[in-house]
Amino acid sequence: MTWHIAQINVAIFRVAREDPVNADFEVALGEVNALAEASPGFVWRMTGEGENDDPQVTVNMTVWESIDALAAFAYRNATHRGVMRRRKEWFIEMPAYLALWWVPSGTVPTLSEGRAKLELIGRVGPTEDAFDFKHPFPMPHRRPQA
Repeated sequence: MTWHIAQINVAIFRVAREDPVNADFEVALGEVNALAEASPGFVWRMTGEGENDDPQVTVNMTVWESIDALAAFAYRNATHRGVMRRRKEWFIEMPAYLALWWVPSGTVPTLSEGRAKLELIGRVGPTEDAFDFKHPFPMPHRRPQA
């Protein structure tokens, strides 16, 4: 079985989403999404807000061929880095806003699954079921056998 890496990134706006203070974020969002889709290793992106019905919350969920491909986009793409550097201007601090997890190739994660992974990492920290870039876990077939 082959595996891909899924990620969810959730943020809650400090002020109403439509407030002019968030304009730079809203303008950059389309460009960042297009850059992600054109990046090596990109597999899938949830379009729109999925089942998210809270306008104060923005959700990004994607699937990539590997952690390296996702990290290359997240940390080496200047446009994305620029947006991430300004995160504190637009969004409130959260205990956990990012979760990564392995999915079988061809799997499209649901928003409820992504939120469960985010809740898990927020509650117990990184585990093989939900982790972050600082504490990655190998894909399931590479995990040592107990």
